[in-house]
Amino acid sequence: MNRVKVGIVGCGNISGIYLTNLTGMFKGVVDLVAVCDIIPERADAAKEKYNILKAYYTDEDIMADPEIQVIVNLTTPDQHAPVNLMALNAGKHAYCEKPLATSRVEGEKQVALAKAKGLMLGGAPDTYLGGGIQTCRKLIDDGWIGEPVAANALMRGHGHETWHPDPAFYYKVGGGPMFDMGPYYLTALINLIGPVKSVAGSTRITFPTRTITSEPKYGTIVDVEVPTHVVGIMNFCSGAIGTITTSFDVYDSLPVWIEIFGSRGTLRVPDPNGFGGPIHMLRAGSREWETVPVAFGYQQNSRGLGVADLCAAINEGRNLRGNFDQTFHVLDLMCGFHDASNQGKTIELQSKFERMPGLVLGAEF
Repeated sequence: MNRVKVGIVGCGNISGIYLTNLTGMFKGVVDLVAVCDIIPERADAAKEKYNILKAYYTDEDIMADPEIQVIVNLTTPDQHAPVNLMALNAGKHAYCEKPLATSRVEGEKQVALAKAKGLMLGGAPDTYLGGGIQTCRKLIDDGWIGEPVAANALMRGHGHETWHPDPAFYYKVGGGPMFDMGPYYLTALINLIGPVKSVAGSTRITFPTRTITSEPKYGTIVDVEVPTHVVGIMNFCSGAIGTITTSFDVYDSLPVWIEIFGSRGTLRVPDPNGFGGPIHMLRAGSREWETVPVAFGYQQNSRGLGVADLCAAINEGRNLRGNFDQTFHVLDLMCGFHDASNQGKTIELQSKFERMPGLVLGAEF
């Protein structure tokens, strides 16, 4: 398989695991040739540590590199749309961290441009391609819990200001628990159950300010601009009903999980922020939960798996699994929950999404 030449824009907090995996785990299909950051020291440090050929300090310079086929966009959420649009206009495929954009309008512009230019556009999260959720998908597809009737997803905590080095953007437009963590849960749900046709929602801001207690910005007070407790109801096209709660407002130490309730049993899906297990299933007629072995690979931290799939898709002449239909449908869902809360009504979704095939047992990139 040909190695596809890739450049990374953004060498911040999340970049380390991408740099590690794209130059290691996925080097058979990914050829990481350039990094870019507006803080030159970050780009230079990444170039040196991971033995990368080129470092750039402006988006314009990396986009002008004719060798690069794919731009991996690891900037902050407010920059996802501008950087993706630059990449597409430069004739390059684009893959970005979640979310695809901070508004439907920004997402629609990207999708329209990608379609017009015949380029691939997609993005994170790729945790649903990990062994845990891929095993859950096969269990559901093979009928182990019957027809999915309902689903429940929970992400609860008290925010990032106690540990993240620069957490302010989590409380600005494009942040909040739904736009930050919701993509993990929603991407898993639509891959397990299928697309959603309508949503309802309720939101609130519990604490109008947050005080950072992590370094280096200890003591900084952040004004909260987005809802920090978001509850959504999903009416799936299949007829299943789902609920999701994402919160930065509560104190909760219980495990984070997704539960799929089927006509013949219940499946407890592992944390969609990770790639592995555990998986638990309770089948009709039994009172005992059973632990299901994880059957698929990529059970460790495999961020960059979606980039590897995009590069493989280029070689194989197919669409990537985390394509713009999927990432835009997730964006549509998140915007829909907020719109439904603001308007006090159910929102019909306009986006379309069809599940791509799951990974093949035993296959690796």
